[in-house]
Amino acid sequence: MSATQVIIHLFGDIALLLWGIHMVHSGVMRAFGSELRRVLGAGLKSRPSAFAAGVGVTAVLQSSTATALMATSFAAEGVVSLVPALALMLGANVGTTLIVQAFSFDIGLVYPVLILAGVTAFRRGGRTLTRDLGRVGIGLGLMLLSLHLLTEAISPIETAPAVRDLLAALTREPVLNLAIAAIITWAAHSSVAIVLFVMSLAAAGVLSPSAALAMVLGANLGSALNPVLEGTGGDPLRLRLPLGNLVNRAVGCAIALPLLPWIVSWLAVLDASPARMAALFHMAFNIVLALAAMPLLGPFARLLTKLLPQKIQANDPGTPQYLDASALETPSVALSNAARESLRMADVVEAMLRGSQDLIHSGDRKRVAEIGRLDDIVDRLHGEIERYLTAISREASSDAETRRLADILGFTINLEHIGDIVDKNLKELGAKCIKNRLKLSPEGLAEIDGMHQRLIDHMQLAIAVYMSGDINAARRLVAEKEQFRELERIATERHFERVRDGDTASIETSAIQLDIVRDLKRIEAHIASAAYPLLEQSGVLRQSRLK
Repeated sequence: MSATQVIIHLFGDIALLLWGIHMVHSGVMRAFGSELRRVLGAGLKSRPSAFAAGVGVTAVLQSSTATALMATSFAAEGVVSLVPALALMLGANVGTTLIVQAFSFDIGLVYPVLILAGVTAFRRGGRTLTRDLGRVGIGLGLMLLSLHLLTEAISPIETAPAVRDLLAALTREPVLNLAIAAIITWAAHSSVAIVLFVMSLAAAGVLSPSAALAMVLGANLGSALNPVLEGTGGDPLRLRLPLGNLVNRAVGCAIALPLLPWIVSWLAVLDASPARMAALFHMAFNIVLALAAMPLLGPFARLLTKLLPQKIQANDPGTPQYLDASALETPSVALSNAARESLRMADVVEAMLRGSQDLIHSGDRKRVAEIGRLDDIVDRLHGEIERYLTAISREASSDAETRRLADILGFTINLEHIGDIVDKNLKELGAKCIKNRLKLSPEGLAEIDGMHQRLIDHMQLAIAVYMSGDINAARRLVAEKEQFRELERIATERHFERVRDGDTASIETSAIQLDIVRDLKRIEAHIASAAYPLLEQSGVLRQSRLK
């Protein structure tokens, strides 16, 4: 086999390994993503429980980066303090070593069974969960198959003089070994894949034990780079946890690197197999690092908080605050971020509603410009949320997460429509009153005030339905829409009565009064739309009315 063929085989086998890891991760996230997030949230109460949660969740996900994203989200939102979050990351680092340990044994004959079982479950599984677990089985089988192919592809390298000379030079430079492995791991976004690749090289005799251990250190360091370099958006709160994890690993690597000759001798006593030595060192390094760092997490967290104080937000409410790009591959986190941002959008829309009523009462021209500015903010937030939602990984999303994405998108679309009605209709009607020096009749204004207050109350109820998924609240919201329609009918009839009675103010502002009432009714319809997805999913909604 020529050198070119060997290189092509190596890159292809590594790509297959990365794809297998991706399939396992996406399958687990689709099947258990929300449950794993709840496990993490429940575990972040103390250092030991956080450490255990980190080990368990990461062992299942095969990705410390995904665990880091969820933990960073909790820490940045203030749900959990930095100390247990750091403990969770120490556990996550240990969790990544478990799959490496399993793959360090000779289980190559298992991959045909895993692929066969996975394909069968995926093709014939009637339930979504069965198909997702089938995806996991296929991914595990592909990982084992890729390792088998890597071993075969590496065999010719051992006898190539040029490669042997190059690897001999690398062996003499442990710092270079570490740096190369760190860069490759950062690029591959998977320490598991790189450690398994290093184990394959060591098993084939291509790498010396010392060089293999140095590259294991580099893989550990490289995997901590990804959350720091990607997606923090310059937010110090989101940078604290990944930076703390990177510092922990960097200190561990700096201490372990000079000790590698002695560590190799100690590990040789336990297991002479080069691949097993790399796997044992990978686990021992992370366990020892966790034990050493755990008592120091308190002072370390205070130092990180001091070095990375909370940034004072710029006075631009149109700038998204929660749309973290690094969470897009973890749908449960990304959807939580989008939901929080949509609540900011709802606050702006509510401010527009209140402002429109103030405009009708006060006739203040400043309100006209203010409502226009708020509508621009709503449009910007809506655009950013929509782009963020469309970028969320569909492959890793479960059916429930896909439905939630549609709910968030629908909620923000309705908010944007409400903003347009206020800006293009209610604001213009108020401006018309100011320009022509018109005032609504006291009775008509009181009716509009009552309807307006109902809208504000219903907006709060719609937000509660949207966030809590409460069926009873959703039923109440739809019922309130019917009552609001009755209010609109009564207000219209009373207005015509005043016109027939010759009320001057009612006659002069008749078109404006009716247009305002009509627009408030349209806004109510958009508010009530928050209840329909929940009621439809629950089977309590017919085509035209509640059951």
